[in-house]
Amino acid sequence: MEVIAYRDASAFDELKDEWQVLVEHSCTNTIFSTWEWHKNWWHAYHPGDLWVLAIRGDGNRLLGIASMFIEHNETHGRTVRHVGCEDVTDYLDFIIDRDCTGPVYQALVSYLVAHQDEYDLLNLCNVPEASPSTQAFVDGLKAENYDVTVSQQDVCPVIELPEDFETYLSNLDKKQRHEVRRKLRRAEGQRKMGSLDWYIVDESHDLEVEMDHFLRLMAASHPEKAGFLEEGSHVTFFKSIVPAALARGWLQLNFLTINETPVATYLNFDYNDHILVYNSGLDPEEYGQFSPGIVLLAYTIEHAIEVGRELFDFLRGDEQYKYRMGGKDTTVLNIRAQRAN
Repeated sequence: MEVIAYRDASAFDELKDEWQVLVEHSCTNTIFSTWEWHKNWWHAYHPGDLWVLAIRGDGNRLLGIASMFIEHNETHGRTVRHVGCEDVTDYLDFIIDRDCTGPVYQALVSYLVAHQDEYDLLNLCNVPEASPSTQAFVDGLKAENYDVTVSQQDVCPVIELPEDFETYLSNLDKKQRHEVRRKLRRAEGQRKMGSLDWYIVDESHDLEVEMDHFLRLMAASHPEKAGFLEEGSHVTFFKSIVPAALARGWLQLNFLTINETPVATYLNFDYNDHILVYNSGLDPEEYGQFSPGIVLLAYTIEHAIEVGRELFDFLRGDEQYKYRMGGKDTTVLNIRAQRAN
């Protein structure tokens, strides 16, 4: 194994052609591991010193990527984090060929040990509970006399999608099933009259206009979201990752309209047979009586079932609507490690 370190954004250009091939053959294949995500996130935020490690095996084949940066933290000193940590990225992990996990993790740990004078703390966020990093990487560090703690960071409620929408509804709590059906009946009545509709953005739409609709509704839905969007780097990231996802066929930007006015939206990703519910927006004032958020969510779940998706992932957060709509918890973990004294 050979480990090659990149210290600037040239890493993304040099690894681009091999990056997605590795992601699709990795242990945790999510949109958050893709070249597009890492390149655009770094362009928007660049919060420290980039440190990307490429692990190559026989024949110079790329077998692993550790996409990281070193954050200079007053409390913890030089802190190594995954590119993407943490507010706008829900799953993060090393990108490792699933057939070579043992040797790649060993090479990665050996490199970090050999270069331990360059950092004070490893602080890796949002690692999926099923990732081998929670065992192989952790065990490797412990064997090298690192103090390691693994703790639950957040939950990601998910729905394992059945074969039809009626089965999905039948799996809901009785009260919630009644509420969803009641709201859908009312919405269908409005659709028949032509006052309510919904659509998924595609290449026929003006994406810049649709993003303006999305950002307006996101800001209107909650003061915290409005405050989030006041930070320019967040808007920069959204406006770069959305067209990149559309170009790759991964974007699912949905709108519910009433009298042709967008009143609810979900920014989702359609990736690896999973629908990832990334963010949302809603006009709660004028059209709240139509329950547009729940109606659009129900339409989105029904559509996911119709096109054969396997999982509907609400991503991080324990908001109650996720459970009312059938979400069951999975977890993401935080890995912290530093050399033992």
